[in-house]
Amino acid sequence: MQESFTHWRHIFKLDPDKNLSDSALDKLCRSGTDAFVIGGSSGVTYDNTLALLERIRQYPVVCALEISTDEALVQGFDWYLIPSVLNTARGEWITGRHQQVLAAAEPYMDWSRIAGEGYVILNEQSTAAELTGAVKPDALDEFLAYAALADKLFRLPVFYVEYSGTFGNMNWVRQAKERLTSARLFYGGGIDGPERARQAAEAAHTIVVGNAVYHNLSGALATVEAVRCLDGIPLPACSGGTSL
Repeated sequence: MQESFTHWRHIFKLDPDKNLSDSALDKLCRSGTDAFVIGGSSGVTYDNTLALLERIRQYPVVCALEISTDEALVQGFDWYLIPSVLNTARGEWITGRHQQVLAAAEPYMDWSRIAGEGYVILNEQSTAAELTGAVKPDALDEFLAYAALADKLFRLPVFYVEYSGTFGNMNWVRQAKERLTSARLFYGGGIDGPERARQAAEAAHTIVVGNAVYHNLSGALATVEAVRCLDGIPLPACSGGTSL
């Protein structure tokens, strides 16, 4: 069994529908990140998911599939993450699609490698928000209620705060983490370099770096060192060396 997601501090999230060169993937896989999560809001298919998994499997890294569509349910991942969007009124994104998948696949699923995620999408202009109908809470107390919903009522192991392309309010993230008793807080959105990686890693249990992989690879790679230095893991860059 691969190391549990409860120990991950840094994740690279890769979209099967986006182009990534072999050279870039090699650098990402050798970066020291804790895990890769494969998933996306659109254009995800069985074929492109399998193709990306096969490329990553050349390296001894942990790889999880975030199941965004049952059509892209590929075997061979270390972990399977199943997201439910908490701040939408559209039932298909809370339980509807999940029930459909389980109706067909539940007898064959290894539940020891599956974890649910309670998503709150806070960038209403993002593809994910438009697709799911997510509505941003107006106030901090409304947002923190979603953290309680995921952690204490639904008892989901992951509370995922998603700003999807923009860097979010770290005060909100930090307060949500402090309210959680068992769930792990994943934060994703706008982490494009070491400074934002440090800020997010101080506020959240786990940071997720996605868009920067495709638009600023050097900045994305530097986020690994930033988190390692913050956690006191010795790396050359922590003492002023050259970053990736």
